[in-house]
Amino acid sequence: MTITSDPASSGPASIGPVELVILGFAENRFTGQIADTLMDLVERGLVRIIDLAVVVKDASGDVTVLEMREYSEELAEAMVALTGDLVGMLSEADLADIAETLEPDSTVATLLFEHVWATRFAEAVRDSGGALLMSQRIPHDVVLAARDTLIAASKD
Repeated sequence: MTITSDPASSGPASIGPVELVILGFAENRFTGQIADTLMDLVERGLVRIIDLAVVVKDASGDVTVLEMREYSEELAEAMVALTGDLVGMLSEADLADIAETLEPDSTVATLLFEHVWATRFAEAVRDSGGALLMSQRIPHDVVLAARDTLIAASKD
């Protein structure tokens, strides 16, 4: 997947780590309930939404891509409030690649966001000549299984 940037956009001089997250919703059960929690993170200055799109594949395999500009006026205004200074980094080709991998009757929410909370730390690493060598998100179910295994082992 290629992430493209809009050279006309002007972002902050210093930027924190940026992450692409694709959240899957089987049977097209995406209701948008995540919006309130996401808005809370944005309002508290923890994250900045750079780009946001929802890709829907219906049961017959037809794909619809909902980007901020394609929502109802009320929802579009809410999404603009989430966006911050940077927009349009996910290209149509990126979203088409994502759609190609979807099973019929499923939805994904695609978020590209900056971890604002980590900006100062990232600057300190760069200023001291450091560089990110690896970053990996550990899935929730793996963390829970490891936790349960440790707890069980401690009782033996």
